[in-house]
Amino acid sequence: MKQTSLTQAHRDLKAKMADFAGYEMPIQYAGVKAEVEAVRNNIGVFDVSHMGEFFVEGKDAITFVDYILTNDFAGAQTGKAVYSPLCREDGTVVDDLIAYKLADEKIMICVNAANIEKDWSWISSKTDGFDISLTNKSDDYSLLAIQGPKTEKVLASLGFESVTNAQYYSAYESEWSGCDVIMARTGYTGEDGFEIFGGHETIKKLWAQLLNADVTPCGLASRDVLRLEVCYPLYGHELNDELTPLDAALKWTVKLKKEKFIGKEALDGLTSKYRLVKLSIDKGIPREGYPILNEQDEVIGKVTSGTMSVTNSQGICLGLVQRERFPENKKFKIQIRKNIIDTNYHTKPFVSGGHK
Repeated sequence: MKQTSLTQAHRDLKAKMADFAGYEMPIQYAGVKAEVEAVRNNIGVFDVSHMGEFFVEGKDAITFVDYILTNDFAGAQTGKAVYSPLCREDGTVVDDLIAYKLADEKIMICVNAANIEKDWSWISSKTDGFDISLTNKSDDYSLLAIQGPKTEKVLASLGFESVTNAQYYSAYESEWSGCDVIMARTGYTGEDGFEIFGGHETIKKLWAQLLNADVTPCGLASRDVLRLEVCYPLYGHELNDELTPLDAALKWTVKLKKEKFIGKEALDGLTSKYRLVKLSIDKGIPREGYPILNEQDEVIGKVTSGTMSVTNSQGICLGLVQRERFPENKKFKIQIRKNIIDTNYHTKPFVSGGHK
């Protein structure tokens, strides 16, 4: 397994470690409940250095990134981050990612750890005709996600003065402790927070200072609970190589008014095969792969992500239901082993979060 620059620090904290996307990653420290509560009510930090970082630079940098993404990147202001699917010509999803417009001719793209090689191969195959340089600097960067309502205050106290004026989904190059960093007011928890990219030694130093400031170290298990409570999709679950953004309730990220982007022709006028549903149950925990049924106990879909919500103390899940079999009365059941459980249908995320 690969290791991040902080692997030894996690071991020193007696974190439970496991393989994730080929990396030895911390799954939990004190426990999922304590870590989720820290992020919702206070502040927590995640090592997400396994994520990938690509840089697009040159005269056509904005045009190129706008072309490979379904969302409107060209229209975003300099200093903004844009979430978007990365699609094939047939509209299926290669990955979902965030692109950061650091300058007119400098863009960073952050991709999912499990898809670094696949994304690099896809993106680098589309550069013909564009005056750009494309570099994969995934091995050069470590990344911390600091999340929770006290993030701004704590980071400012550690010398990150710029955070007090940073807008939600802003991204910019900065300096901390004499070292270059990239700051983004983004995250995967629904709470306010920053993701800070930097050299390995810089991030190791920042990790230590955060823990000295009583920031709670958090693992990937609590991160998954947090993202599911606010209904953020995860590649390999709500998104995969066979689905389009429309199947995963991401139509808002597909800007068909753009002149051109990869997948536009396929997605224009396409009807999704599935509808994404948000369901909760009062007893039990819905798990990935469990069947979703209608009132007649017929299987019409499956759970794509499920867990026990720490914040709401109930089982919650996202699932994909066949569009043509979506019940008008929005009554769903979930089969948990031999038991068939009634569900609560939600139109909004289970937790509202507190991002700026």
